[in-house]
Amino acid sequence: MEKFEILQSTAVPLPIENIDTDQIIPARFLKATSREGFGENLFRDWRFDNAGQPKADFVLNTGRYSGQILVAGKNFGCGSSREHAAWAIYDAGFKVVISSFFADIFKGNALNNGLLPLQVSDEVLARLLGQIEEDPQTTLVVDLVKQELQVPPLEEKIPFEIDAYKKECLINGYDDIDYLVNQKDAIEQYEKSRPWAY
Repeated sequence: MEKFEILQSTAVPLPIENIDTDQIIPARFLKATSREGFGENLFRDWRFDNAGQPKADFVLNTGRYSGQILVAGKNFGCGSSREHAAWAIYDAGFKVVISSFFADIFKGNALNNGLLPLQVSDEVLARLLGQIEEDPQTTLVVDLVKQELQVPPLEEKIPFEIDAYKKECLINGYDDIDYLVNQKDAIEQYEKSRPWAY
């Protein structure tokens, strides 16, 4: 995974509540087992019509918004527990999803795949969506080290919570196996020093 410390980017607003994993990546696209290629089918049924033509009014097709941050409505990632949803969002170029609530399984899958689910209050989310919709060039700063979301146009610095272990993994670009491998010296030292009982 890529290391994540600070991200400065414009954002894409998607003010829809209860976006489920089947809307993020429809089940018919879950045949592959590698993470690559899922981004092209992100929000497939919202982005394209039955003939495969882009829907001009969908936010990712308008050309008005871009960036590596997706700002979505409350209860993002609900529904079935498919890891492919996190793969699709990340493969489409997003590094952060901001919402006022995430489904637990989606949140875990996102963190395990280098995607930061950043939770804010309903009030902050409404202000963010309003600011981005008014000015698509609004740049947000996500400082993972400080656990702070900065919104310069609103002169706001918003703290956010993240599990300490997952924070360390994201900052260092570790998945769970990478983390254990990185602890090899400490594990070997412990094994040498601990008493053995038979």
